[in-house]
Amino acid sequence: PNRLPSLGAGDLVILLSLFSLPAPAPECISYAPQLSSATLAGRLTQSTFTLEQPRGQFSHLNISDFDAIWLVLAHSNGGHQNFTAPRRVEDTPVPANFPQTGYYVTLRPGNQLWVLHVGNDTHCSPMTRGLQPPPAGPGPLPVTFLVVRDRGPMAETEWSSETRLQQAEALQAAPGPQSAGTVVIIAILSVLPAILLTALLPCSSTPGNYDTCGSMSISGPGELVCMRRYNTHHMFSPSAEGGF
Repeated sequence: PNRLPSLGAGDLVILLSLFSLPAPAPECISYAPQLSSATLAGRLTQSTFTLEQPRGQFSHLNISDFDAIWLVLAHSNGGHQNFTAPRRVEDTPVPANFPQTGYYVTLRPGNQLWVLHVGNDTHCSPMTRGLQPPPAGPGPLPVTFLVVRDRGPMAETEWSSETRLQQAEALQAAPGPQSAGTVVIIAILSVLPAILLTALLPCSSTPGNYDTCGSMSISGPGELVCMRRYNTHHMFSPSAEGGF
């Protein structure tokens, strides 16, 4: 009977080294994720941002747009520099790992959408893989697209430019001490409404009083018309006085 060739010690070392070789690095796609058009409403908010879908960027012999394309969101403070593509989908970090790893992975939605709204899953658990909760901070946040199959990562795009989310600005007082003239003007403006209100109160309380506001009350039907007494003044001409 045929016997299998025996392996020497050297052959075993070579065989084991073949199994221990690192997996090939994912193919680098010369494309960087981009923010959507500036005319799109909600392109950049305090908790979300919108990216263009990478259509046609994975049309290769071994990769297509129908593969599971993941979005890696990192922090520019070393997160994207320390990123290593996971060997399996189960090894992808979830959003809860962001403070420790500096990056996490979310799943890109279907190809029927023209844009990718990052951070719109406000009610999901940070331990859930593949969802897109709001980022933990305003950034800066570089991102990249990654294709991972059962046998490992297949392709990866370039990292995008750093995206900064919008931040609410608190109102601040004018810097420096205020001058004496400014203080006087502010004091006058603060008491002016009270002075005007005090001057208008008598008119509003006695709207029909002629002596107070210079107007005469108008009587309704069946009411006496009250008028002020008018004293006539007699004028005499010199010719009339000479006749007496």
